[in-house]
Amino acid sequence: MFKAVLLGLIVLVNLSFLIIFIKDLMSHKQELKEEPASSKGLPFSSFIIFFLSTFGISDFAIGTVLYPKMKWVSMKKLPGTLNTQCVIPVATMALSYISSIDVGVKTLVVCIVAQVIGAYIGPRFVVKLPERTIKLFVGFGLIVAAFLIFAGQVNWIPSNGTATELYGIKLVITALLLFAYGALNNIGIGSYALTMVTVYLMGMNPIAAFPIMMGACTFSIPVGSIQFVKFGEYSRKITLFTSTFGVLGVLVAVFLVKSLNTYMLKWLVIIVLLYSSYTMLISFVNKKVKA
Repeated sequence: MFKAVLLGLIVLVNLSFLIIFIKDLMSHKQELKEEPASSKGLPFSSFIIFFLSTFGISDFAIGTVLYPKMKWVSMKKLPGTLNTQCVIPVATMALSYISSIDVGVKTLVVCIVAQVIGAYIGPRFVVKLPERTIKLFVGFGLIVAAFLIFAGQVNWIPSNGTATELYGIKLVITALLLFAYGALNNIGIGSYALTMVTVYLMGMNPIAAFPIMMGACTFSIPVGSIQFVKFGEYSRKITLFTSTFGVLGVLVAVFLVKSLNTYMLKWLVIIVLLYSSYTMLISFVNKKVKA
């Protein structure tokens, strides 16, 4: 019964974002046409990014690397774009994972509420940050993401837990951390790797990371994304394409691919993340020296 209610709420929350997003598109048709993102490249990038995201490879990390390199969006609008672009694809993931993977109701609700609160507070501060500060945060965020993926690759993080529910101090700590992750999402630092590590360290079954990650994100990200849409601090074109072709990538991953060996792919992601972090931070230092 609860799962049915939760799935219904997911649909309602994300439908609210979709309505606001469509209204914004209709009001800014000319700006949409003038955005630099490639209409030819976006269908492919959107499909691939969210195909991989369904397996836990952060779309935030890939988007952070790809979009500035391709000059599809400015650094100022990057955090908002990373959030708005994934709302509908993540909702698709959440509907799939929550309906098929067993996680304690109380744990799921607490994690979702904590991250939603963090996400609601975050955008009010992010939109006021200068581009250089965002670049600094994202640069270090990429290093953290790369380290967490590396730690998982070399088994520094235990991933043999069996719990499907958290109690007491573990639940409180997890809630506080997900509150912080919800806020970090708005700076452009994805919460997938952070949530996965948290779930592992709390002794939960690794597979439980997916409904918790997607469940928390599918409520928290629309909340933050609606704020970015209202402020106009996002790429409308990228969000439009990912809301369609990104969903196709999710559906292919969920329904047509039973398993994907991402071991070697994650090593490649680590290298790309570190290189991107290096170039971003070097750019930050050079501009600071010139100033």
